[in-house]
Order: sequence, then structure tokens, then C-alpha cells
Amino acid sequence: MLTDGIHHVATLTADTDRLHAFYREVFEAEVVRDGPEVEGRGGVRLSVVRIGPATELNVFEIAGNTEADRQTPIFGRGRLDHLGLRAASLPAFETIRDRLMARGAADSFVTDFGPVLSVFFRDPDGLEGEVCADNPDAVPGVHHPPGTPAVRYTGGD
Repeated sequence: MLTDGIHHVATLTADTDRLHAFYREVFEAEVVRDGPEVEGRGGVRLSVVRIGPATELNVFEIAGNTEADRQTPIFGRGRLDHLGLRAASLPAFETIRDRLMARGAADSFVTDFGPVLSVFFRDPDGLEGEVCADNPDAVPGVHHPPGTPAVRYTGGD
């Protein structure tokens, strides 16, 4: 394989500061650049938010652009439907999940896809995101469909 992951995802926002706060507070992300896209020209603010060791969000706030206000249901969002992030560990997954729930950005449901645990969230601009972690309860070769509850988060056996 000639690639080793996603470098960045570009997204639009109507409120850069609010989006920065969300990703800092929930994911401990770091804003590594923030300012005009092109020095000396207004109208486009570009920030780079590091969300992992080699992964960034490129956040654009464009004066007069209303695309960030538009949100449609899953698989009706255009070519980029949602953002999937990989938690560094199961404890990190649980911390992120707790923070998302505390902000009202996610409910308590965790999906058991088999090899992967998943929690979905919405950021302040309505971008759907998913946080995934390796499932320590996985049975090799067994995969589950969307909507399968993760037993370790339901209290069941």
C-alpha cells in the first residue's frame, strides 16, 4: 500500500472559534495555523486543526458562504458524508465518548461492528463524525451490522 492514512479533511464553518473550542475540548486537538488563507486578503479564514499525529482538519470560514448551514440526512450530504476518527486507545475512546455526551454531541449508544467499536457525533456545524476503536471483545472473523449495541456499554452479557 502506498498510503498510510488520511492527511486532512477540509470542512466549512460559519464559526471558526466555536469549532476550534469543540475539537480542543473533546479531542484535545491543536490549532497549528489560523489566519487569512492568503495574507493581505480578507474574506477567507483558514485554520489547520491537528486531530491526530498525522491527521488534520483544514477549516475554512468564508464570508458570505452559507454551505456550513446546510445539513441533510446520512448519505444525502454529497461526496463527503462523515468524518471517521480513530481513537488512540480504548480509554481514549471512552474519554472522547464521555466528552461528546456531556456536550450533547452524542448519545450513549456504542455500535459493535465486530472488530471495531464506534460512536457517532455531530460537531457544532452539524458535520457528522464517528470515533472508532479496536474492539477488545471482538471475535475474529465476526462482523456486525450498524445498530448492533456493544455489550460492554449496555451492561449486558
